[in-house]
Amino acid sequence: MPWGLKRYQETGQLHFLTFSCYHRQPKLRDAKSCAMFEAALERTRQQHELQVYGYVLMPEHVHMLVSEPKRGVLARAVQSLKQSVSRTLALRAAEPFWQARYYDFNVWSEHKFVEKLRYIHRNPVTRGLVAHPENWPWSSFRHYANSEEGPVQIESRWAARRRERAGIFPTVQVRSPTVLE
Repeated sequence: MPWGLKRYQETGQLHFLTFSCYHRQPKLRDAKSCAMFEAALERTRQQHELQVYGYVLMPEHVHMLVSEPKRGVLARAVQSLKQSVSRTLALRAAEPFWQARYYDFNVWSEHKFVEKLRYIHRNPVTRGLVAHPENWPWSSFRHYANSEEGPVQIESRWAARRRERAGIFPTVQVRSPTVLE
């Protein structure tokens, strides 16, 4: 890890993550690559029991808004995701698929959550790839706009309502108070 870079994980906060393809090459520019990434993200979500609140796949980088995993640590979940994608899309490539490391921003408030989710969903529009966020197929925008279910389970009020209708009520884990002697 470079000098001065600090990660604040295992804080119970959400994380806005960004990672890039090697030398920012557009390795996620076709539907096959993006579909493979989404499948890997869903597997990682399930294996590490993390919640995905939003994501966007850009041709040369990825943004995600996620919780900390219940199994393991966030760094291991990101490593697992990146390895899964690179093993499938660049197994025998001469160069790496991903740039090393990733950017991690702790999302500590509702205001920051909305700010980061809007940034994620507007990124393809800002870059001039589409005119409207709903036109970009590789993001969670349509889930928020009309509760569309996609290849990655998105944690939102829509998902919570679906669970309630199915009779699934998540339990809250409460830590027992520490007794001081």
